[in-house]
Amino acid sequence: MSLDTTIKSTRSSVLEDFKQITKMRLALSVVFSSIAGYLLAADQIDFSKMLLLALGGYLMVGASNAFNQVIEKDLDALMQRTQNRPLPAGRMQPQTALLIAVIMTLLGMWVLYTINYRTAFFGGMSIVLYVALYTPLKTKTPLAVFVGAFPGAIPFMLGWVAHTNAFGVEPGLLFMLQFFWQFPHFWAIGWMLDEDYKKAGFKMLPTGNPDQATAFQVVFYTLWMIAISLLPYTNYTGSLSLSAVGALIVLVLGGVMLYFGIQLMLKKSKEAARLLMLSSVVYISLVQIVYVMDKMIGEWISL
Repeated sequence: MSLDTTIKSTRSSVLEDFKQITKMRLALSVVFSSIAGYLLAADQIDFSKMLLLALGGYLMVGASNAFNQVIEKDLDALMQRTQNRPLPAGRMQPQTALLIAVIMTLLGMWVLYTINYRTAFFGGMSIVLYVALYTPLKTKTPLAVFVGAFPGAIPFMLGWVAHTNAFGVEPGLLFMLQFFWQFPHFWAIGWMLDEDYKKAGFKMLPTGNPDQATAFQVVFYTLWMIAISLLPYTNYTGSLSLSAVGALIVLVLGGVMLYFGIQLMLKKSKEAARLLMLSSVVYISLVQIVYVMDKMIGEWISL
């Protein structure tokens, strides 16, 4: 193997480890949510601010994930799905991962602060809640999912706050929608990976087991999610509104996810949980797109 090939291979390996330590796909989905929230709030798009939001959001989420993997490196080594991560596999030292996390936190806070101080505040709060509360609680109580839903719900509302520098009913509703969505989403993942999670002592399901009571709570929280998603149609949510057509599409999307939640309750299988998880990922992205498109189309019609 030539020196040039070796260097390229090393660079590729380092980049792949960085992607894993920061959970790049998850971080990009968070950036997507933040941008959707920004577009919902903005009358005129400031692309420089939107770029800062995307960069700051990625840095903060990447930092949270790096901190999490430093703390859980020994537990990750026990689970099949995580044992090949950079730390448990020995490809990266904990000190290196910690340095990455600290640098990304400081850079992320600075970038978000250049937008406004409220955006930086909520970004910083998400790291504290995720690292200092959610991560250690995962081995102690199923309530960890409830705690983790708070930082997980911040990105959608963060975009609104980035544009307005204010927190009100509109970002509050965006927060609540993503907050309730996380329960069926993460419980579906917890159901699929229950045996693997138990190897590390993680308590991810509300009853501790993939049973009827857990499936019922999946459906219950999905119903709340659907109800919240339709609130903009009532015109009681400030400047955040939804047309009849938009509300119908959102209702159908929620109905599809509810269908898979009911299937989980009926079948109580890993395959049903997998389908619910996949539907939840599609749901949250499409709902955010529908919200944004509905707003834009409404503006074009009113011109």
